[in-house]
Amino acid sequence: MKINNLISTVLMAMLIAACGGKTEKKEEDGFSVKRQKTEQKKEEAPVANVTKASERVDLTTKGVGPIKTITLDAQIDQAMADKGKEVYDKMCLACHRIGKKFVGPAPDGILERRTPEWIMNMILNPEVMVKEDPLAKELLVEFNGSPMANQSLTEEEARAVLEYFRTL
Repeated sequence: MKINNLISTVLMAMLIAACGGKTEKKEEDGFSVKRQKTEQKKEEAPVANVTKASERVDLTTKGVGPIKTITLDAQIDQAMADKGKEVYDKMCLACHRIGKKFVGPAPDGILERRTPEWIMNMILNPEVMVKEDPLAKELLVEFNGSPMANQSLTEEEARAVLEYFRTL
């Protein structure tokens, strides 16, 4: 029993001696690594003042689709605009919000940036517009690749939505 106690005491003493009492001497031993941070200046490409596709004004492009020309009366047809609001609320509101960017661009002020033909073709023919119209392609990129869904509106319904946009 005495031998076991002696061995246990010696092992404990060795363990305590091995773990405690040492301090690290980093610089006194003559070995230290001091690194200086080097700053590497990267040439920054000049940032171009690029207007987003949703904000760009293009009143010449008519888009790709069935609408080649459309004439808007000077006066807004309020009955048609009311019908357009109904269609908009039912078919478009899920992605387009008046006054703010949502899944798709805000429709207010659209007639100040796009031709009526372009708007109608985008409503009636979104798949082809996104494939063939440069502006529609840019809008697709700007809005995170979310393509406009074809709601299968008739030309009459699309025209009513366009008339509603005139009231915004």
